[in-house]
Amino acid sequence: MKYKDYYATLGVARDAGEPEIKKAYRKLARKYHPDVSKEEGAEEKFKEVSEAYETLKDAEKRAAYDQLGRHQPGEQFQPPPGWERSFGEQPPGSGSFSFDDVDLADLFAGLAGRGRRGARRPDMPIPGQDFEAAVRISFDQAYKGTEVEFDMAVAEPDENGALRRVPRKIRVRIPKGVADGQKLRVPGKGGKGMNGGRDGDLYLDIEVQSHPLYRADGLDLYMDLPLAPWEAVLGASVEVPTPGGRVTLKVPANTHAGQKLRLSGRGLARPDGTSGHLYAVAQIVVPTVVDERQRSLFTQLKDASAFNPRAHMAD
Repeated sequence: MKYKDYYATLGVARDAGEPEIKKAYRKLARKYHPDVSKEEGAEEKFKEVSEAYETLKDAEKRAAYDQLGRHQPGEQFQPPPGWERSFGEQPPGSGSFSFDDVDLADLFAGLAGRGRRGARRPDMPIPGQDFEAAVRISFDQAYKGTEVEFDMAVAEPDENGALRRVPRKIRVRIPKGVADGQKLRVPGKGGKGMNGGRDGDLYLDIEVQSHPLYRADGLDLYMDLPLAPWEAVLGASVEVPTPGGRVTLKVPANTHAGQKLRLSGRGLARPDGTSGHLYAVAQIVVPTVVDERQRSLFTQLKDASAFNPRAHMAD
């Protein structure tokens, strides 16, 4: 069996805590995800990062991995004496376990749901392994919901109960209203269970691409609304875009810069019917091209107005 240094793969110390390990995984998963990365060998690197995280995120698997000791990456090695009695997975019907031709990832996939004391009964139900994958979607896909399909190399038992890594194409539905950084659980889309054990789950780490107009905060959306000075002072009805289509927004008189104008129910919506609002944040924009008549009118306004925008700065 060839040794793989999972700590080096994630770029963390061997005494790193769970938050540090998760942070390192999320950063590398986004960097090497095959759907977005243009780096050479990104797909293989993504698989290595995911494999390392699957072991180190689980306290029991990590303890078993640490018991293997330290070796050079790629070095052939055997687990220390007694390791298989404490941690090892024995295929049903076998009297002993050989580590020949076993991949380290498959070995640790077999530890899913296993206790550390003694071996399982051959007929004991074994739950399938949970998988985790990073998924990057557009803002429009998050707003409307979408389906994503991707390939994963997963460990599954063959007819003899031995775990082997096999490719699997996975298609899942992403519900509308998901947020950037959200983790979605998809029941039963993980590894296959054995002896009647339940299938594992798939956990999706959602990354939503930024949008040129909208900023999300939970289910609420924010957008900048440019207003001419006279629109802000006199009030106006302006047409604005929303993710669900253009609508008319009433701007009240004397609207100030930074004021939030709410469009109820125009934010993100979840399948259960809950929805957020869209807030248009007023931004006062002055004209950049002014002819002589307009300049004269602005001069008249200046002479007629006693308004001092810096009055609060006076001593």
